[in-house]
Amino acid sequence: MPPGRHGRIARPDQRRWLSRGRPGVSESAEELLARILPAVGHAVPRHGLAGLRFWGQTGERSGAWMAAADPVHLEPHLSHLRLHAFQMDEIPRADLRELFESLQSIVGEDEQFAFARLGPFAYLDSKQPIATSAVSPSIADGCDPGEFLPVGEAARDHDRLVAELQMALHDHAVNRSRESSGKRTINSIWLWGGGTAPEQSEQPIPPLFSDDPLIRGYWLSCSGTGHAWRENLEDALNLAPEGFVAVAPEATGALPQEIMAERLASLRGILKRGDLMSVTLLFRDELSIEIRRRDAFRFWRSVSPLLMEPIDD
Repeated sequence: MPPGRHGRIARPDQRRWLSRGRPGVSESAEELLARILPAVGHAVPRHGLAGLRFWGQTGERSGAWMAAADPVHLEPHLSHLRLHAFQMDEIPRADLRELFESLQSIVGEDEQFAFARLGPFAYLDSKQPIATSAVSPSIADGCDPGEFLPVGEAARDHDRLVAELQMALHDHAVNRSRESSGKRTINSIWLWGGGTAPEQSEQPIPPLFSDDPLIRGYWLSCSGTGHAWRENLEDALNLAPEGFVAVAPEATGALPQEIMAERLASLRGILKRGDLMSVTLLFRDELSIEIRRRDAFRFWRSVSPLLMEPIDD
């Protein structure tokens, strides 16, 4: 679900209903996949996330070592840098193509590395594994990137390669155009999720309704059933009456409150009818709420502070 804290769930009756469940907040930001898998009884993979994303994007498993290569903007401050992730629609495909063609001409001189761009995503193939960040730019967004980068001797190849890429991006034509238009420049490439995708196996997992390529890739690795995201959750229930995982697309702007209200109303109705006995909601601001059908009778519970409006100083 989209972010749900600090008054984003506008309807008072829905706040009261959700507060009858078990609201909580994760201590640190995690990939959405890492929050979903424990809820369905699966261990979280620590390596090969780029390979899973490639698998979910193409439908084909690659046995090659690869890392995700995502454009980012690094903002300098007096004593540190701050990373800014780009939304998928912030960089035109033509610009991505031009950027990675240029970068490939640089790394192509070193036979160890090669870039591959597929639609809005790019990947680094390497004949030898290198250390990479374990998290995507969306997790590091707004933070000092050093908190998430590999360190020590193992980081030498990573740091050398990223430095070369940053030099190539510094005066690139795409960045000159972006700067003249008042847009953030693409001044670094974030390498993350390095590894090899796991072999496909047969593992019990609920049907999935999602367009997220990383999550779809994991489901493919388990031979799970995958469907495109459906805004009408009743449609998902009809296809998977025993239960399912549904991942709403990440909104590029503020989600209209009526859409949030409609999704919650649909889930509340499903629980009230007894079509499902419990629902676990994972919001994109680290809020999570597990609510069971019988929780409707916990009417004495007050509204959780996590769902209330922010208090003005």
